[in-house]
Amino acid sequence: MPVARSGDAELYFESTGAGAPVLLVMGLGMNATGWWRTVPVLERAGLRALAFDNRGVGRSSIPPGPYSVAQMADDCVAVLDAAGESSAHVYGISLGGMIAQELVLRHPERVRSLVLGATTPGGRRAVPLADDVRAFFARRAEMPAEEGVWASVPYNYGPATRASGAQRIGEDIAQRLRFPVTPEGYTAQLAAALDHSALDRLAEIRAPALVVHGTADVMVPPGNGELLAEAIAGAELLLLPEAGHLYPTDAPEADERVAEFLLSAPTSPGPS
Repeated sequence: MPVARSGDAELYFESTGAGAPVLLVMGLGMNATGWWRTVPVLERAGLRALAFDNRGVGRSSIPPGPYSVAQMADDCVAVLDAAGESSAHVYGISLGGMIAQELVLRHPERVRSLVLGATTPGGRRAVPLADDVRAFFARRAEMPAEEGVWASVPYNYGPATRASGAQRIGEDIAQRLRFPVTPEGYTAQLAAALDHSALDRLAEIRAPALVVHGTADVMVPPGNGELLAEAIAGAELLLLPEAGHLYPTDAPEADERVAEFLLSAPTSPGPS
């Protein structure tokens, strides 16, 4: 089992395909299995997908929390080192997108290009969560793993998928339950997400960037994607009509568009 070591954490990672590397950084409470729809798309495009379990989830260790986004960004560097890559394209979703922002700000030489999916710059100017969504986050850590993933469905998927995509939702949940999140890991990661604030620093980013967001995302309101695209020089914005937070399931064409972006991006990192 390939493992990267970062401070007090051991991080499981896996490599699929060959070609330019793409580091995949997953969101709150999820692990590398959350990329199960995305990895085959990247592999078919001739890219090397590096998916890993963040500290606190899956097959990685669960050091005592709370965690910070900066700490988790440094974990990404450890994974790249263990995989033998001096730099990579970086694709982060949700909390993973926050980590990706911090990664390119702290270690710009390691990031060839940036895809920020369903995420936020954080801070006081970010578009806030609705009260019911914030309350759900507070309750989620107390739920048994299977109850938690099913209770998340109204918050994770767009209305069309909830109405007629039960099989796709069930497939996702089966992947998530292979390595259920613990209350300790979830709470430690949630602390990192709630403390994230990068908007005032995003103008420093020089890496090519694509921002992807579903217009029906209630977990992270789509106005946050617009803020990111405005703050990062030259960033592209891809809005997915009626897609929710887990847009690779709601709008599978999104990952095809991501692959196209990555293939057209520079193959070496630039200064930031």
